[in-house]
Amino acid sequence: MDKLIRIGSVIALCMLTVLAPAQEKVPASGDFMESDGKIYVVLAVVVTIVLGIFLYLLNLDRKMTKMEKRG
Repeated sequence: MDKLIRIGSVIALCMLTVLAPAQEKVPASGDFMESDGKIYVVLAVVVTIVLGIFLYLLNLDRKMTKMEKRG
């Protein structure tokens, strides 16, 4: 379980880098994804997929731990 906490912490810290850019954003005239707001849809899909994988691995770890305890 300690490994899962470490992995979750690393994933959370990696996602914080998206929220805290090193430089201020300079508006680009040809940035298609941000002009239509589609970048937020892409970000939401990626976060949903990563969260789903994390929850799946957490569930799998719990099942394997139960199986190991049985014998």
